[in-house]
Amino acid sequence: MQVLNYSDFRKNLKSVLDTTAENHDTVIISRSKDKDVVLLSLHEYNSWMETMYLLSTEKNRTRLLTAVENVEKGNFEQHSLIED
Repeated sequence: MQVLNYSDFRKNLKSVLDTTAENHDTVIISRSKDKDVVLLSLHEYNSWMETMYLLSTEKNRTRLLTAVENVEKGNFEQHSLIED
């Protein structure tokens, strides 16, 4: 994560945008008289939106968290992929 003031962000706009997109990074742009802003790559934003969607219902959230707990405890089976 980077923190840049508005002037540095503006001076290096292309470079900051390219780096953020390529590295799936987060940039906080601090502004002295206004509220700060967060810049995310589209990839990172889409990932957050998908996570929020998957956790948006109690039933799905419980199912996913239970699955993660089972994997962490070693309670799972491995299967070979079916080949055509």
